[in-house]
Parts: sequence; C-alpha cells; structure tokens
Amino acid sequence: MGAVRITGGEKFQAAMMALAEKVRSPRTLRVGFLEGAKYPDGTPVAMVAVIQNYGAPRAGIPPRPFFSNVVAEKSEEWPGAIAGLLKTTNFDIDKTLAMTGEAIKGQIQNEIFNGSFTPLAPATVKRKGFDKPLVYTGHMASSVDYEIV
Repeated sequence: MGAVRITGGEKFQAAMMALAEKVRSPRTLRVGFLEGAKYPDGTPVAMVAVIQNYGAPRAGIPPRPFFSNVVAEKSEEWPGAIAGLLKTTNFDIDKTLAMTGEAIKGQIQNEIFNGSFTPLAPATVKRKGFDKPLVYTGHMASSVDYEIV
C-alpha cells in the first residue's frame, strides 16, 4: 500500500478563517417584550404580559400562558432551525438571528391571537364588547419584538 500525499489547503484554510471571523463575536437573541415597550399610560407591556401569562389570583385573573406555551411547544425546534438558517445564510450570524427572532415573534403573536385560554369573565366581555382573551387593543401582541445584542 502506498502513502497518500495531500498538498495545498490554502483555499480550505482561507475558508475556515473567513468562517471563524463570521462567528467570532458572540451574539444573544432576545425575543419578547423589550424594555421600552409601554402602553400609552406608561405601563410596561412586559408587566401586563407576565400577569396574563401567569395569572393574578388576587385580582381574579386566571393564567393564560401564551408565552409559556410557545416556549414549551416550540423551543426544541429552535436549535435545528438555527442550524439550518446558518447554512442558508452562509453562516451570517446576524441574519440568522434576525430570521429566528422574526419567527419566534410570530409564534408568540399567533399564540396570543389563536391560543385556547380560560374564557373571560362576563363582566370583562361586557366591558370590552367581545370575548377574545389577551386581546383588547392589540397593543400587547404588536409589542412583541426581538433584539440581537
């Protein structure tokens, strides 16, 4: 059996160096209700979202776990989706995270509008004029956002 000789490798090394440069700076994707999101009266949207998600028994608000449901039902899919997007975007981290952020944002908004939750109290339905939980003005759903830091 003869020996195998491999020569060159400059193109491979250059490609690996370019890839290393693309992934050199770590990034974090945050999806949900970001710090500046507020209702017109100044109430932080995140505070209302937490109350709606987990409930407030003393105030008679049952849990309507829209955010928790998305995390429980979808989060196992996210790493594989990110891996696929990395390949699709030629390992462009910012583009991959932006696409992932948009997708998760959509999943949360979809759950707000279409999730199955404890019905509203009759007095709440009367005040709002309709019986859709988690939706009054649409401000909470439209406040779902993402950022890459």
